[in-house]
Amino acid sequence: MSASMMSTVIKPIHREGWRFIPIFAAVTVVLFIIWQPLGWIGLGLTIWCYYFFRDPKRVTPTREGLIISPADGVISLLEPAVPPTELGLGPEPMMRVSVFMNVFNCHVNRLPIEGQITKIAYRPGKFLNASLDKASVDNERNALVVRMNDGRDLAVVQIAGLVARRIVCEVPEGARLQTGERFGMIRFGSRLDVYLPEGVEPLVCLGQTMVAGETVLADIHAVETPRLGRER
Repeated sequence: MSASMMSTVIKPIHREGWRFIPIFAAVTVVLFIIWQPLGWIGLGLTIWCYYFFRDPKRVTPTREGLIISPADGVISLLEPAVPPTELGLGPEPMMRVSVFMNVFNCHVNRLPIEGQITKIAYRPGKFLNASLDKASVDNERNALVVRMNDGRDLAVVQIAGLVARRIVCEVPEGARLQTGERFGMIRFGSRLDVYLPEGVEPLVCLGQTMVAGETVLADIHAVETPRLGRER
């Protein structure tokens, strides 16, 4: 098998994965000893665990002003909403773009745009289905404010889902990151909300598939109207 073919199958693993993959593998060995059909089920789950924690390289657009998807998944919500109160961004609604991740998506989260992390706020909560609108208010979440180069603020919120039980944020307040840099992950199904600055319209459609660190969500320099899409 060539190196290029190997790279499509074998992916780097996020360090959080090394806490779970050996456990899945050990259980699989025990299941094979108990009853071979159970062992094959365990092997399938071990492979799934490996791919859940995959951390592939991504090619991030570098043009100034582009806002990139922070997560793999699909656009589940596009609507104005008040950002989490703990961020102190005020009571006015901001355009919210929600990316829903299922248990087969890569769950490594990437910063939507270059800037400084001026605030990080964690809030415990419920574990409702992350595709629901009320998950933004009721579920456990970790929110970040990103001060962009033009001085405006963008918010990105990690929201735990029905299966997710741990939000990981790997950057401190005050850190300055480039667009597409990794800042955390959520374990086992969840959602990322991006709150766009005033006057910035999303360039994606409901149901559109996102690739973290690559798909353009919005452009702070664009003047076009919000995009409409059609499933085919």
